[in-house]
Amino acid sequence: MTIKNNCTLFILLFFMAFAGFAQNAVLKGFTYDESTGEILPYCTIQLMGTTYGALSDVSGAFLINKIPAGTYTVKVSQLGYVDLLDTVVFSSNGTITKRYTVSPSSQTLDAVQIVGENTRKEQETRTAVISVTPKDMSKMPAIGGQPDFAQYLQVLPGIISTGDQGGQLYVRGGTPVQNMLLLDGVILFNPFHSIGIFSVFDMDIMSSADVYTAGFGAEFGGRISSVMDIKTRDGNMKRLAGKVDVSNIGAQLLLEGPLVKLKDDRKTSLSFILSGKGSFLNHSSKVFYPYVENPEGLPYSFLDLYGKITLASKNGTRWNLFGFNYDDRVKYSSIANYGWNNWGIGTNFLIVPGDAPTTIEGSLAYSKYESELHDINYKPKKSSMGGFTFDLGFNYYLGNSFLKMGIDVVGYNTDYQYYTIYNSLREIEDHTTDMSIFVKYKYNFRNKLLIEPSFRLQYYYSLGEVSPEPRLAIKYNILKNLRLKMAAGMYSQNLVAISSDQDVVSLFNGFISSPLDEDLLPSTMLNSDQEIKGRLQKSQHVILGLEYDPINPLSINIEGYFKNFSQLISANRYKMTDEDSEFIWEKGQAYGGDISVKYEQKGVYIWFVYSLGWVKRNDGRIIYYPHFDRRHNINLVASYAFGKRRSWEINCRWNFGTGFPFTQTQAFYPHYDPSNLSEDYTTVNEDVYFMLAEFNGARLPSYQRLDLGAKKKFFLTQRQTLEVSVSMTNVYNYKNVFYVNRSTNDVIYQLPFLYYFGVTWRF
Repeated sequence: MTIKNNCTLFILLFFMAFAGFAQNAVLKGFTYDESTGEILPYCTIQLMGTTYGALSDVSGAFLINKIPAGTYTVKVSQLGYVDLLDTVVFSSNGTITKRYTVSPSSQTLDAVQIVGENTRKEQETRTAVISVTPKDMSKMPAIGGQPDFAQYLQVLPGIISTGDQGGQLYVRGGTPVQNMLLLDGVILFNPFHSIGIFSVFDMDIMSSADVYTAGFGAEFGGRISSVMDIKTRDGNMKRLAGKVDVSNIGAQLLLEGPLVKLKDDRKTSLSFILSGKGSFLNHSSKVFYPYVENPEGLPYSFLDLYGKITLASKNGTRWNLFGFNYDDRVKYSSIANYGWNNWGIGTNFLIVPGDAPTTIEGSLAYSKYESELHDINYKPKKSSMGGFTFDLGFNYYLGNSFLKMGIDVVGYNTDYQYYTIYNSLREIEDHTTDMSIFVKYKYNFRNKLLIEPSFRLQYYYSLGEVSPEPRLAIKYNILKNLRLKMAAGMYSQNLVAISSDQDVVSLFNGFISSPLDEDLLPSTMLNSDQEIKGRLQKSQHVILGLEYDPINPLSINIEGYFKNFSQLISANRYKMTDEDSEFIWEKGQAYGGDISVKYEQKGVYIWFVYSLGWVKRNDGRIIYYPHFDRRHNINLVASYAFGKRRSWEINCRWNFGTGFPFTQTQAFYPHYDPSNLSEDYTTVNEDVYFMLAEFNGARLPSYQRLDLGAKKKFFLTQRQTLEVSVSMTNVYNYKNVFYVNRSTNDVIYQLPFLYYFGVTWRF
């Protein structure tokens, strides 16, 4: 009751504060792309000659309040678009709603980009968060014909990839299951393919992606490390459009257009967008890469499908219905077969209620994820997870200040099947529901000080536990080009991913909720009598940062972080008998810092990122570095666009990372396991078993990879272009270690030198 009363009081104080705001005239509305009718986020809306202004959000919404009566010229600006000017007459009170559609410019306007980005830096805390757009991803070498979200993520500060083949992403010390990925509000459990340079997303359907590497606000919960929030765009509301992309390793198809065309005399419009992409690398690699050591070529195949229908009204209200099916298969010769499938269907909406400075948004979806691993050394493992997500949020705009409140409900069931060391089949199945409420407020004091407190109350039904989670973000604009920032928060999660330290290829994760049974998970850490409080995994984050723009095209971002993982659940690596518990408690820390330097002007784009980090775990017996601990990581991305209409572009990416920890093989010994009593043990061949050395006591060699790309765009008509691209991966064919076969001691390497070529037709 105390927690409930505190939350109620907290919310009432917020509303009492808002009731005291004196509201003169209000200008509100949405910004759109004139050529397609789609939402256009992050436009700058300014009342010329005054300090009144706003930045449209990810849904295109903006609001400027407390405007004195009078006549003003409103200017709407955005990168690559012609400035829009509108004369508006305001009375002493009242709300004026506008629908601003801005037209694309025939040339890139660098000055507009600088102004828009600086406005966003001043008005948003932006601590430990990077916003990714298709334009950003296009600066990378187009591996496989098209740039990909997975390739771009590996450049971001604090994100570590464990490799090209079977690689997974680890964000500032968090494992993949501790990273939440949302697609239009739906949770995805594995958005990256087994060949680590591809994600499930088609770049051209993405509107934006916000990657929170730490310290995220109370609107997100249920994860203890990071969040990736991806929004897809609406289909073209004015004409049929699309693309066809074909390369030597795969193909993509996108089609979009109006079902009910957007017109001035219509109150609503209806559009669709369909996307499909797949790989035939398992077949084409035998032709194009005969030098690959594997006689079966590169054994990867995948198929990704996505579809969406959008109903939109002129006042900004919109409703979406979407569905997806992502499928992945890989067959490592004589090692393992692995595959997974993730499908889902859902709906989301945005409601703009009249002249109120409020929007209402929400989503409802169902998804299911299934995976299976057949490893030559072990019995098969299977895992499935399916369930629904529901969220409802209320956004209240107060000029530069903002209030968001909402509720989240996630219900899911997990089923994990595996074999013990004595070849007995075990199954862990569970059903659970997580519910939460949250409130977040951003106060902007004269564009000088931004304070963003938030609070989340999370209830885990299956565990019967309540987790209060306060969070805070602050930014202080010392000068126009110099800003300090900070974020901190408490986090919890119920979901656990189980993987074995003994797997030859570390791809598989078995999903379960936190076990209640003490036979599965004891109530204390190993070698400790101190009882663990609750059954949740928990963490606490603190991030400090500095933003500095010494000159207009150059920006520098420096951040230091500390994550305390106070409670973690892991597979019991010391299990010797079926009576031993399956899981153990751990705790750990992740800390370090990043520096990012970006330069962009007149077709030149240079981005340098250096990350220094430490990740440690304590399981009660040993303190160790997990297999994804990388001390130094460097990324350099460069791109240059030139020629008429900048139709030529060359780009490169270089990555260097120090070696990951691994466990060495200390000795081999013969082992005989009788299958039945009638066997003659004197004639049966023994198996070769191995003994391991100190856990993760050694380091792999450092990792290096240089990728190069070039492309040329041909303008066929006003709406049709043809783009030809070539690219190369691992240009100097560096021998990056993938894994070592413990039985044969053979070293298998990551991707060798590979080349790609593709053609993309857009219409």
